Amino acid sequence: MEDTRTLEQKREQYEIEKQLAERLRHSTREERRVMYATLYDELFARVPYHPQLQRKSSSKLSTRRRVERQLQNIEAFLRDDRTFLHVGPGDCALTLEAARYVKRAYAVDVSSEITKGLEAPPNFALILSDGVSIPVPPGSVDVAYSDQLMEHLHPDDASDQLKNIYEALAPGGVYFCITPNRLNGPHDISCFFDRVATGLHLKEYTVTELGRLFRETGFSRVRAFIRLGRLRIFFPPAPIEWCEGFLSALPYGPRKRIASSVPMRLLLGVRLVGTK
Repeated sequence: MEDTRTLEQKREQYEIEKQLAERLRHSTREERRVMYATLYDELFARVPYHPQLQRKSSSKLSTRRRVERQLQNIEAFLRDDRTFLHVGPGDCALTLEAARYVKRAYAVDVSSEITKGLEAPPNFALILSDGVSIPVPPGSVDVAYSDQLMEHLHPDDASDQLKNIYEALAPGGVYFCITPNRLNGPHDISCFFDRVATGLHLKEYTVTELGRLFRETGFSRVRAFIRLGRLRIFFPPAPIEWCEGFLSALPYGPRKRIASSVPMRLLLGVRLVGTK
């Protein structure tokens, strides 16, 4: 979807996100249980041109193409006897599409602002969360998925949410996690103004960092995957971790240029799947 924001709108969004991010960064764990929901409702109210809101009103063709791209990540794992969980579903377009293929589809989010007026089938449930909890029956989920979510969590909350997703998974269940790599970031609104994420990407990860967090949580197997058209290739994350180690030793300028090249963007995109 084309970004139609003016430079002035980007600057305004940047300043608002920095204010909200600072409130989150300096909040207590208990305060954040309420803040995630109210803060994002405030963001969407103060930034009516936010890309997520614009995406909701985008053409059906644009939405369909976006959903098809996302669905290709997980479609081989969706079956009519399985339960699907989408954490941070945004407009829920992907969750609603996945609901056509599974027994049950859960969408867990902190805000209902984007999903107002949503029409859903009977096997779909939108569940509001405090940003960390996953309020679904333990051991009930076969396929969990998040895309551009992990980076929005306070670092102190990331491991707690991951543990809750792990507990929601059935034995042998899988969690697909996609998040931007900080080595070619920042990837939030601050990309227009800063060298590091200072907006509502509270922490951008590397494959190395997130893979370690998955293993500490208890996932028995952690793989990276890349997409080439409709083909998904799964492999151990070690080659990416080696590249990240090399890039991390470089000064910002060379690291940014190399990490932002087309081949490296394909390799460094943080796409992990953990198996319980």
